[in-house]
Amino acid sequence: MKKLTLVIFYLFTITACNNPAKTESNSSKLTQNPIATSNQPQKSPSPKPQNLTFTPPPKFQGKTLHQAEIPNQEKVIALTFDDGPWQETTTQMLDILKKNDIKATFFWVGTAIKENPEIAKKVVADGHAIGNHTWHHWYKQMDAATAKSEIEHTADLIYQTTGVKTTLFRPPGGYLNNGLAGYAKSQKYAVVMWSQTSADTDPKAKYQVFVKNVIRDAKPGGIVLMHDGGGDRRRTVQALPGIIQGLKAKGYRFVTVPELLAMEK
Repeated sequence: MKKLTLVIFYLFTITACNNPAKTESNSSKLTQNPIATSNQPQKSPSPKPQNLTFTPPPKFQGKTLHQAEIPNQEKVIALTFDDGPWQETTTQMLDILKKNDIKATFFWVGTAIKENPEIAKKVVADGHAIGNHTWHHWYKQMDAATAKSEIEHTADLIYQTTGVKTTLFRPPGGYLNNGLAGYAKSQKYAVVMWSQTSADTDPKAKYQVFVKNVIRDAKPGGIVLMHDGGGDRRRTVQALPGIIQGLKAKGYRFVTVPELLAMEK
């Protein structure tokens, strides 16, 4: 019996020595890190501030404008978006613009920048122009100190967040007599209005109406009003591809507001 036990032990020892792979496999299972860092999703780096300046030509500084007078009636047009940056809809619009190789102009509200700084950085990193649309988007009458705070506070946050300095201003609601436009002009801002609107703030209209409005009223040197923030803008997202394709079909190419103003002679 003792001889049999010794034989079995001897055979087991030989087998283990001749099969090191099994031992190594077991060892690797013990030492392997169960969380493979290379398989973890990597967070995209935040875009860096761009150190850009959007300053209109001197003839527009301190002035109110609705469109540009383009030589030879060249078919150029500027798409503009107000009230962002906004969750989801701004980034969806950025994707559509990028797909079509179009640069637009975004007029930002200070409180929205504060809520969505990473989206603001992406807008600038994608090459779009930026304008000031006040801090609170108020329509009410304001004294000089309030108007100054609304515009300068927003300007400071635009710069701190994105590195952009801009003297393009759009008054909320298009109100020109509540103190905001007056202060902006005193600081040599160009007060940028619009020559046509998509009417995308109409709560009852279908997105096809927005497309029709823009295509119908398009003109050389035009500035188109749309919104990426300030509420539910899913219909504007739906309308944007049709607006782009419709304008392209009419022979238009797309520029930013600063580019548009630089073309006027």
